[in-house]
Amino acid sequence: MFRKTQTPMNIFRYVGSPAEAGQAILPLKINFRHMKKMQGRVEKVHGLTGWLRILSGSGKFLFAAGAILLIKGLASFSKQLTPPSDNFIPARPDILFFIADDMTWRDCQPYGNPDIKTPNLAKLANEGICFDNMYNPTAMCGPTRQCLYTGIFPVKNGSYPNHAKVYDNITSIANHFINIGYRVALIGKQHYSPIPNFPFEYLGGRNSDNGEGQDIELRDAEKFINKDKSKPYLLIVATNQPHSPWTRGNPLQYNADKLTIAPYMVDTKYTRQQLVKYYAEITYADSLVGDCMSFVDRYINRDNTLFIFTSEQGQSLPFGKWTCYNMGLKAAFIARWPGVIKPGSRTGILSQYADVVPTLYEAAGGDPETLRGNKEKTLQLDGKSFYQAMKGNNSEIREYVYGVHTTRGIANGSDNYPVRSIQDHNYKLIWNLNYKETFYCSASKPGDKLYEGWLVASKNNQKENEHAKLYRNRPEFELYYIKNDTYELNNLADDKTFSEKKVKLFDELKKWMKDQGDRGIQTEWEALQRFKGDTLNWKKSGDN
Repeated sequence: MFRKTQTPMNIFRYVGSPAEAGQAILPLKINFRHMKKMQGRVEKVHGLTGWLRILSGSGKFLFAAGAILLIKGLASFSKQLTPPSDNFIPARPDILFFIADDMTWRDCQPYGNPDIKTPNLAKLANEGICFDNMYNPTAMCGPTRQCLYTGIFPVKNGSYPNHAKVYDNITSIANHFINIGYRVALIGKQHYSPIPNFPFEYLGGRNSDNGEGQDIELRDAEKFINKDKSKPYLLIVATNQPHSPWTRGNPLQYNADKLTIAPYMVDTKYTRQQLVKYYAEITYADSLVGDCMSFVDRYINRDNTLFIFTSEQGQSLPFGKWTCYNMGLKAAFIARWPGVIKPGSRTGILSQYADVVPTLYEAAGGDPETLRGNKEKTLQLDGKSFYQAMKGNNSEIREYVYGVHTTRGIANGSDNYPVRSIQDHNYKLIWNLNYKETFYCSASKPGDKLYEGWLVASKNNQKENEHAKLYRNRPEFELYYIKNDTYELNNLADDKTFSEKKVKLFDELKKWMKDQGDRGIQTEWEALQRFKGDTLNWKKSGDN
């Protein structure tokens, strides 16, 4: 087997043994239908043997002209030549990764919300693949993003509470992609620390948004894409929407009285008013996705660009963010890559944000098994590559997905309320380690208008009222048959019929916690040691 390498002028070639080189080069066959001349230079040649980029400025015109003559000469013999073997690896793709902020997985057209207008996400889904079982490691911004960027779960990488930092020796996707010749940048929300561990070229933006002024300047993202065509790029666009306080977008496009209220919520007037603002900001975020799709589509390498959208964790209404329920942990995840990903496809394999780093690395031509998560190159990643799933192979990469949560480090949070979870395709177990205490966060704090309204409005509906109370006061274990109970409304933990499944999942959860160095309540108490210096006043912080 042979692999491509990249010369300084970005011409891809094959390397390997002399015999492999002969097999790869002598029976060369090139398809010219994608050769494109623009402004006196050959931009790319896409053939059965891969992508050839010959970038010619004023000083490279003669080289480009010679390349054209060479290609034409080879073309005259093309009928006598044979294509390369199945081991051929195409040129490395450009990658744009768009991450929303506090958006529940189901709240867009591709994932079935009947009310929300997200035409650009619908277009992306029609042109790509939707992952129906993608999960965050925790439903909080900082830890979930640092897991996404490192391929390592929160307790193990050090970024366990919100507003925390990874250990000093942890490496990230920026390191890995710089090492293989990519330009790597991020625009918008950072939420990672220490900065040297995430050596993105930072293109500017904010870490929160109050609705005033320009939140993110996407023209700077487009400039980054176009400024250097000699190398592929990895660009992360990290918007602040639809994170509360939901001040962007046009709420007039939604009629509160006509909204469909999900069964895990209590239908009140204030619930509907909040959803209108939240939905308007999702539509605004969708417009940013459309902007990014447009400038990628204008770029010369559109057909070899992997474009990904993900929703991050759930919104900040009860049972979403700050929990291990699937309205918090589950994520929308859509990928488009022309010629590689089948348009309009879906996959149900279990996957997590920790799997993104090895997946993108493999898509870029790297071997994910060689990746290590620390500077000493001794720490294996927690993530597994789902690259084959993007290509239509639905073989599972993991048996379980996991969740962790701590109230340490969130505004209005309980002093110590750790939660852990594990699930497969059918069942989910939640372990509330300090269940005798009350769970507090910004959405369940005493006097919260929306949550207190839920408790009052549901008084005459016992089942609804019991579920609303569950948000603050929970049993030690919760077991849900998620295959038929999407919103986790029917706790089976005390049903002896499911005791064997409960024990099995609990044993597997404890094994995983041991591997992560997670000691439960003790880890919870020590979580504040992981804070970065500018977030020590988290109890009073407005960014939760």
